[in-house]
Amino acid sequence: MIKLIITDMDGTLLNKYDEIDPEFWDIEKKLSEKGIIFSIASGRPYYNLIKRFDKIKDNLLFICENGSFVMYKGQELFSNPMDTKDVKEISLVCDRINGIIPLYCGKKSAYVEKELFLKNTLEAQNEIRKYYNNLELIDNLEDVNDQFVKIAICDPSGAEKNSYLVLKEYEDKFQVVLSGAVWLDLSKKGTNKGMAIEKIQEKLNISEDETVAFGDYLNDYEMMKYAKYSYAMKNAHPELIKISNFVTKDDNNNNGVTNTIKELFKL
Repeated sequence: MIKLIITDMDGTLLNKYDEIDPEFWDIEKKLSEKGIIFSIASGRPYYNLIKRFDKIKDNLLFICENGSFVMYKGQELFSNPMDTKDVKEISLVCDRINGIIPLYCGKKSAYVEKELFLKNTLEAQNEIRKYYNNLELIDNLEDVNDQFVKIAICDPSGAEKNSYLVLKEYEDKFQVVLSGAVWLDLSKKGTNKGMAIEKIQEKLNISEDETVAFGDYLNDYEMMKYAKYSYAMKNAHPELIKISNFVTKDDNNNNGVTNTIKELFKL
């Protein structure tokens, strides 16, 4: 019996217009009535996700910041903040990479260097604000009073062929993952959606056999290992398709997640 359904957001539950299938809300209600937990697992921060899911936020389990911060029914279930010295180390590395905008992601807000943000294109600023609606422009990182759970790199030139080539050298010390075409995320070593799901399953007494997961990109890689019903989206990165047990019949622009759930539960 399935007890937990987990879905990524961008490229998975959301279509290219940043929209959710209108049927989703009715489907979630029916699942909730059956006692099935629906979880949003995203690189996005908690404050962004609860704004998007405000009317059902008390039903959902939120795996935020690629597994660094987990909230359920308004309570923190788990977090894995970065050490201050590690944040400083990566900030110095980022200073040497051309064209990128590092965001320091705390539990309360995201923080970005004011001068760097304002001198960038409006397109880049909008891309950042799409995900980080709580965004503080700062002069000095050391003045911030928050726990950093992730460093997100906005790389308008393409993360895989620019910032990742530099930051992958730090994979022995940090979790470095491509989370989108222009996004690269760094967090504490070992932090990922899969680790968060493993802890959730232990706390809520749910097995891999009772878990469904949907994803499309490499930040979803580890979470597929903790779900018997692991679905790569039809539009997913080839490496994710390789390790998933299933592939959706429809892509994210054709309601691949909701169509699969309707088929699984005969809704």
